[in-house]
Amino acid sequence: MTTANMTITTEHHYQELIDIFDNCFKDEFNTRLIKGDDEPIYLPADEEIPYHRVVFAHGYYASGMHEISHWLIAGAARRELVDFGYWYCPDGRDAETQSKFEDVEVKPQAQEWLLCVAANFPFNVSCDNLSGDVDPDRIAFQRRVHAQVMIYLQEGIPARTAKLIEALRDYYKTPPLAAEHFPWPEDLN
Repeated sequence: MTTANMTITTEHHYQELIDIFDNCFKDEFNTRLIKGDDEPIYLPADEEIPYHRVVFAHGYYASGMHEISHWLIAGAARRELVDFGYWYCPDGRDAETQSKFEDVEVKPQAQEWLLCVAANFPFNVSCDNLSGDVDPDRIAFQRRVHAQVMIYLQEGIPARTAKLIEALRDYYKTPPLAAEHFPWPEDLN
């Protein structure tokens, strides 16, 4: 896929993401990115492990990006709680619950899209309801995520996210983020 003179590749290794994240946040926020063997989770420091852990699934680069985006959204108080204390309803949601899920996913997925473009990595919105009794409107949800990306580009990207974007851009040698790097859902393959 090509996005405004950027050829998107999938030749990314999770260790790159771990190193970039840890270089940005290990010291200042006592937080590490960890490859997990199971479901993703955020774990604050405890008696056994003295640092916070953003655990992503099975070494999948995309999972790392998504879990990082949730960490970037979480404020200081939430970063002291397991999984940030967020509400989560697993796959199999009805229409009302799916709508609530999408409401809380817009900002994290917008930040994930920013990170993916900075890393020259493909982004796909996740409606995350494969066995629910409602088929999510993926295009409508991506429009909402796209609108939030445009807000971030116009009004400013939060500081931690901006720091990681710059580190990703430096590592992957990508240009500054611009609106043309984020096509409308109908323009995506």
